[in-house]
Amino acid sequence: MKIHKALWFGLSCIAIVLLMIAFLTPWGELTTGHIGLLMLALIVVAIMLGFPTAFTLMGMGVLFTFLAYYMQSADAGRSIGQTLDLMVQRTYATMTNDSLISIPLFVFMGYLVERANLIEKLFRSMHLALARLPGALAVATLATCAIFATATGIVGAVVTLMGLLAMPAMLKAGYSVRLTAGSITAGGCLGILLPPSVMLIVYGATTGVSVVQLYAGALFPGIMLAGLYMLYVILVAKLRPDMAPPLPLNERGVPLPPETRALAATGYTRALTGMVAALFKGRRNRDVPLGFLLRNMATALAPLALVLLLVAVVHHGVTRPQVVYDIPAELQLGSGGFDTGSGLSEPDAGGLAEPPSGELAEPPSPDAGASGLTEPPGTPAASAPAAATAAAAPAETAAASLAAPKGFWIFVAICAAMLVVFYAALTWARLEIFKMLMSSFFPLAVMIAAVLGSIAFGLATPSEAAAMGAMGGALLALAYRRLNLPVLRESVFLTAKTSAMVCWLFVGSSIFSAAFALLGGQRIIEDWVLSLGLTPIQFLLLAQVIIFLLGWPLEWTEIIVIFMPIFVPLLNAFGIDPLFFGLLVALNLQTAFLSPPVAMSAFYLKGVSPPHVTLNQIFLGMMPFMGIQVVAIFLLYMFPGIGMWLPTVLYR
Repeated sequence: MKIHKALWFGLSCIAIVLLMIAFLTPWGELTTGHIGLLMLALIVVAIMLGFPTAFTLMGMGVLFTFLAYYMQSADAGRSIGQTLDLMVQRTYATMTNDSLISIPLFVFMGYLVERANLIEKLFRSMHLALARLPGALAVATLATCAIFATATGIVGAVVTLMGLLAMPAMLKAGYSVRLTAGSITAGGCLGILLPPSVMLIVYGATTGVSVVQLYAGALFPGIMLAGLYMLYVILVAKLRPDMAPPLPLNERGVPLPPETRALAATGYTRALTGMVAALFKGRRNRDVPLGFLLRNMATALAPLALVLLLVAVVHHGVTRPQVVYDIPAELQLGSGGFDTGSGLSEPDAGGLAEPPSGELAEPPSPDAGASGLTEPPGTPAASAPAAATAAAAPAETAAASLAAPKGFWIFVAICAAMLVVFYAALTWARLEIFKMLMSSFFPLAVMIAAVLGSIAFGLATPSEAAAMGAMGGALLALAYRRLNLPVLRESVFLTAKTSAMVCWLFVGSSIFSAAFALLGGQRIIEDWVLSLGLTPIQFLLLAQVIIFLLGWPLEWTEIIVIFMPIFVPLLNAFGIDPLFFGLLVALNLQTAFLSPPVAMSAFYLKGVSPPHVTLNQIFLGMMPFMGIQVVAIFLLYMFPGIGMWLPTVLYR
């Protein structure tokens, strides 16, 4: 019986780990720290053998926690009690983590958007919009995957749907199997990097890094990676037309409705000028209904309205003056206004005195003259005018707006140039394609912008934005008439299943980390790394190489929950920002879905691909995109502003 190559690879990795355990463990001088490292190696072997990750972590964690306590006290009963107490505490701490609330809501949003049946319309419109580019079908596939992955974040769903939709079209057009498979699998994996990503939430909850800053930091690296994918496809199509032949002319166009053909027959090739002229023709244009003309005008002018709104918002933000309050000198910090002798002082050393004997007297009336209530000593006499001045200062300051900076006018010029190019290129056929984009791309874009914008600008927490996104997904499914009881029931079931998996994974990781720390494994690793005398650059290279190699046999969930608590405590010793390290890791973890033998995206695609497409062809097609990921990591390291600029501007 012939054993599959992937199985041989997995067995070889297990054998290598076992040999390392046998030859590198100091059996004669075994300490608790070495037992912790042994537990770490056994976890990797157990996961590679196919045991469930969460319950393997829990089982190993409980077993080795009991061993750690027993080695300290040699009292089995007490060790069992301490182990159970630790397990309960770690489970409760995980379940009270606020960052995890957003996971089921984002997952629910993803399943609803997936079932809204938008991806077919989105792929068709992107295909027509990018038809003139070399490798148009592959570029459209990557663009569709990036947009849809941002809205769903579910890798398996995106790869499966694009395998059913794009793969037959690409193979029919003459695209090579490798380029087709690589484009679909690489594009589908963008959902684990582009926000709102569940992977970033898991990383933030595991390492204590702000999820909001991770979302802001991962946006531009994700766009950069998608752009590098598209650039590679375009270069391949230019250099090797046999791998990505250009589309025939009959597949680049879109049929025009009769009303649009009537407008085009008037002699105007540009849609906007033709519709403006048709509005003033009156009786000579009776075959085109006024309602149709106004609807198309509104669609064509939508980008202009959007740009004007954006420019107005930006102008308000850059010209709004800073509000300065006129605080009285005696109320300012450090003025000594509260340090006078009439202020509050410590009681006498004699302690509290008894109240005077006799009945309690009524307070004097306000009109009792000098014996009435007076202002407490130390109150400035001009406090009322000062308060009036403080209240009036913002109004006076707001009256004088700031002048718009030079950068704002550069932004306006760029927007104006883009509008001119857009309307100059807006032919009647492109107007129909733009209408298709309006019905498929823009609803997703509005929902994504609402979710990410509310998080980025501090209007909502990730959990609140996730709730808003779940409502947006439900509204999209309702608008496309896909929201019914079976869809809702299936989405809720899959959301509960995924959320339960993530929560159990966190519980197992927390118990495992506690056992690892109790045994002293973390201390041994830290001492070993620090003894190497590495520079920050060398440490980053070492960490990224280890994560890259771990991505071959393990999934990203195991890498984050097992190995990130080991790497993150070392960052302070090398002066590395945990946020920047997290962005490098997020880019690197793309390999977990693109590297055999645990490349789950390859198996998702194989399940829906034609019989003649082999798993080896899919693996070979993924290899160039893995190389692009390495280039993206290098670019992010050389130019940290790609990831750090946005969170620095918004939050630091």
